[in-house]
Amino acid sequence: MTKTRISTEVTFNEKEREKFRHLLERITDTLLKSLMKTRYLLSQNPKARQFKKKLIDSLASERGDVPGWVLVVLMTTGLVTAIWTIAAPRLTSILKNSLDAMNGIR
Repeated sequence: MTKTRISTEVTFNEKEREKFRHLLERITDTLLKSLMKTRYLLSQNPKARQFKKKLIDSLASERGDVPGWVLVVLMTTGLVTAIWTIAAPRLTSILKNSLDAMNGIR
């Protein structure tokens, strides 16, 4: 089986890099403003304050079932490993064929 390495490196020229940076700044600003506005509105609502208090109290009192969670994590890991072992050759060939088809379009 031949291993194929796929490069995910993307190069930008200076103009594209500046546009991308500006776009990220705008998205970040918008998200922060929305978060601050939502937090303010929730702090003004008595029902929201009551819900927050109940939620924090219930989370603080929750001990959890550690052995159960460990079992779930181990079983999930085992299942994913087993499925991946069986499906890896087929998934690799599907990905390779798709990438080869995309390279043929150029």
